[in-house]
Amino acid sequence: MMQLSPELAEFVTRFQLQSPLPTHEGHNLRQAAVLIPIVNRPRPTLLLTQRSSHLRKHAGQVAFPGGAADITDGSLIYTALREAHEEIALPPESVHILGQLPAVDSITGFHVTPIVGLLPADITPIASEDEVAAVFEMPLHEALALSRYHPLDIHRRGHSHRVYLSWYERFFVWGMTAAIIRRLAQQVHC
Repeated sequence: MMQLSPELAEFVTRFQLQSPLPTHEGHNLRQAAVLIPIVNRPRPTLLLTQRSSHLRKHAGQVAFPGGAADITDGSLIYTALREAHEEIALPPESVHILGQLPAVDSITGFHVTPIVGLLPADITPIASEDEVAAVFEMPLHEALALSRYHPLDIHRRGHSHRVYLSWYERFFVWGMTAAIIRRLAQQVHC
């Protein structure tokens, strides 16, 4: 295991000792996974991407590296690592997996499992031009501040749905990405 800053060591302990928050059973059958990459810096950061503006779905949105599980993927951890390699050239062997959060359903029909992993400080992500417009890091202490996520209730097709909104520098973080970060914050602040 890599040497951790005191702030990151406390996060890892709190994440691994807390029981995951309860979740509902998913209705979506298509499996997907995202990697929640935490960079091991003296002041740890959360690595995020901004999707390319020419993508068919979720164009321009802030996201975690990830995507749909392939039939040949051995696990959802493998899916998250494979997608992170495809999207930002992250070597799978450089990620130390800490665990996962409960899966969430996306509005696009996927049951998405967030996988939490640590990255070494010397990692250099390289954005895939086809999928990623930008890669950026947000200080972990800012990402985990529950006060930064503002709820918005949306009524769509006869159903109410709550989304969370937040800004970091020039990036608008919302939807599933904001909900996953908020869930991680809730788990480590219990």
